[in-house]
Amino acid sequence: MKRTIHIGTSGWSYKHWRDRFYPTSLPATEYLSYYAQFFDTVEINTSFYHLPKIETVAHWTEMVPEGFYFCPKMSRYVTHMKKLHDPGETLERFFEVFQPMRGSTGPVLVQLPPSLGFHESLAADFFSVLQRDYPDQHYALEVRHDSWTKAEALELLQRFHVPLVISQSGVGFPYMEITSAKDIYIRFHGPGALYASCYTDEELRVFADKALEWMEGGHSVWFFFNNDINGYAITDALRLKDMLA
Repeated sequence: MKRTIHIGTSGWSYKHWRDRFYPTSLPATEYLSYYAQFFDTVEINTSFYHLPKIETVAHWTEMVPEGFYFCPKMSRYVTHMKKLHDPGETLERFFEVFQPMRGSTGPVLVQLPPSLGFHESLAADFFSVLQRDYPDQHYALEVRHDSWTKAEALELLQRFHVPLVISQSGVGFPYMEITSAKDIYIRFHGPGALYASCYTDEELRVFADKALEWMEGGHSVWFFFNNDINGYAITDALRLKDMLA
């Protein structure tokens, strides 16, 4: 992947985007190919709750043009149930399912629960497994516990070349703009009501300017809008895209 700026949303299959983004007459089976006419990346949120069939993953890959990137979300069984312990077998299943997407995946999103703070040995073991068994894959870590913003946690993430996700929200998610990894990964959850508020031009302009600086510094920048209610994610993503055109 060349160093560039990617803009997309956290998922694409939302019924409430019909009429707001998807034409009324468009079948839901064609949403992804329509979406890919406007954006070059998307997060796969469903893989957090349950893994898709490998045939489904292959079909998704066929529906998008070359240069389109998927960012799957790590299974919650790994992050929320096992809390990063003994990940080997589950990771093997996860990456087996997404094998047809090899070459079309951006960073895999690893989102941790609020209860999971930083434990150096546990984190080091987890990322060591990823680095050893899946060395060609990139990752991004989104946290909900403030201990992950401490110096020792940031040093460990830097050692494994894993960016800390910049989580913009109005509810006080841990927030740090760390640029020590090749990838910079930003998620917009809504500046006011979580998932249900839109960003102002001024707020988006700040990130547009930062993105240009980050790219000039040799980074790949990934923007994802997770404020899907009322279609805010689509309109905000399109506005940011226009600012960077």
